[in-house]
Amino acid sequence: MGFGDYPAEYNPKVHGPYDPARFYGKPDTPFGQVKLGELGSWFGRRTKSPQAVAGACSRAWWRWQHKYIQPKRAGIAGFFQLISVSMAVFYFLNYGKIKKHRNYKYH
Repeated sequence: MGFGDYPAEYNPKVHGPYDPARFYGKPDTPFGQVKLGELGSWFGRRTKSPQAVAGACSRAWWRWQHKYIQPKRAGIAGFFQLISVSMAVFYFLNYGKIKKHRNYKYH
């Protein structure tokens, strides 16, 4: 599987048109239904390669796009979510410069 190819598990005859927000691998127990005793084995079944992490981030991005940005009558929620996340990221990136401007009482 190279960069930009379909997932190996994807079969167009079985799955139909490709959806970038869908996981085509073997289904597993959702995280919300995992019991505390099974948590270690559940994490052990996850693929921890950089390609798998990038695929998970890509699927999350596309799910968010399909829910908030791409509908015909999309509301303003997606815009505000994007603005809020960008504000938090830039605050984190500039925190070193911002904390130097604190006002202290010297007494």
